[in-house]
Amino acid sequence: MRSVLKQRFLEYPKSSVSKARENRQKQTEAEKTFWKLVRNNRLGVKFKRQVRFGPYILDFYCHTGILGVELDGSQHYEKEGKEYDKKRDEYLSSYGVTVLRFSNSEFLSNQNGVLSFIMGKIEERKSKNPHPNPLPLGEGI
Repeated sequence: MRSVLKQRFLEYPKSSVSKARENRQKQTEAEKTFWKLVRNNRLGVKFKRQVRFGPYILDFYCHTGILGVELDGSQHYEKEGKEYDKKRDEYLSSYGVTVLRFSNSEFLSNQNGVLSFIMGKIEERKSKNPHPNPLPLGEGI
């Protein structure tokens, strides 16, 4: 599974590199606040922002929990946005990535609750697979 994940991170349209950079520069208030709270392992796990995965870009990604976090604006609640997100989430799920979605306003009004929920999901996923990326026998010694 991990080699498949690694491969998916490498297979992305070249245009997504500049799009990810642009997204990092034009973060929403919710994304800025979330990043401030989770960067530098502040929750005990590492998050990255604007991570390319195949043809998509995740707002935030935690490799430890194989978990994406999306902070969504209003466009995600319109028909077209819902259809796109469904297709995207199915694609990510096929590679074992769980995507948690929160509206920007939900996160900003309940930061502690959202972070607690996310950490609970990470712990749940870690307990199901405590060694998500073991080295083959004999390596790393």
